[in-house]
Amino acid sequence: MRIAVTSQGEMLESPVDPRFGRASRFILVDTETGRFQAVDNAQNLNAAQGAGIQAAETVSRLGAEVVITGHCGPKAFRTLRVAGIQVVAGAEGTVAEAIEAFKSGKLRPAESPDVEGHWA
Repeated sequence: MRIAVTSQGEMLESPVDPRFGRASRFILVDTETGRFQAVDNAQNLNAAQGAGIQAAETVSRLGAEVVITGHCGPKAFRTLRVAGIQVVAGAEGTVAEAIEAFKSGKLRPAESPDVEGHWA
């Protein structure tokens, strides 16, 4: 499974970024091989609008099946769901801790966005 986690850094020990669309980076993890890569999201950090949709398109192109983040707004949530990507909100701690919480069932896929649009 390929999981994209919003991150404030480039390593599995980096803190989870609480924002989806304006996350600093995404850490893409292949749970079968353990390999991961950091993907910069700088193009969306200061976007006037559409950051969530553009970020959703980015993780979709990367082949993510699941997104783990702190919070996800309505437009990003809808775009991810249309792409067939599960959204898991409420993540805290490090990227590695968030992945482990998801794998153990402590974090579960969301049924709806958990913030209004343009949350910062």
